[in-house]
Amino acid sequence: MFDDLKHKMDQVLEVVEDDLAMVRTGRARPNLVEQVEIEAYPGTRLPLIELASISAPDTHMLTIQPWDKSILKAIEVGLNKSDLHLNPVNDGQLIRISIPPLTEERRSDLVKLTKQKIEGGREMLRDERNEEKKKIDHKKGNPGVSEDDIKRWLEEMQKIHDEYMKKLEDIGAVKEKELMEM
Repeated sequence: MFDDLKHKMDQVLEVVEDDLAMVRTGRARPNLVEQVEIEAYPGTRLPLIELASISAPDTHMLTIQPWDKSILKAIEVGLNKSDLHLNPVNDGQLIRISIPPLTEERRSDLVKLTKQKIEGGREMLRDERNEEKKKIDHKKGNPGVSEDDIKRWLEEMQKIHDEYMKKLEDIGAVKEKELMEM
């Protein structure tokens, strides 16, 4: 009965995880730049992952090797324009990005940002729960639907909601731990 609710809540978790992936840690990870929009060809903006191979040869370096060398400069420009505050270095073959360690102050700011994103996820989960509750409330008075059915459905819905809230909290805790590692 709650497959649709679970699907929507899974989507909320995906959105939050994707959003948190863009929060920079002190560690080089390809997903940090995968979704950066690049104007590769005039009038065509594509995510970097569709234009190049992105790898992290070590914990403080990303390398980006475009499949079409003619767009190296466009990738460099796109990365410079992004709000990630990275310094791409174009050597004519690939782009290297050195990921400097984060200062303690910057780590604290990123933890606050993470908490904001997790709170946004909580709100989205609560919205999904409230929508489901409205659907259940509309079933009141229908033939074959007892008060016990309504009560049981509401309890089951709340258990699902609590389970997804816990998953969201775990996602946030992992990201915060990642941010605070030196």
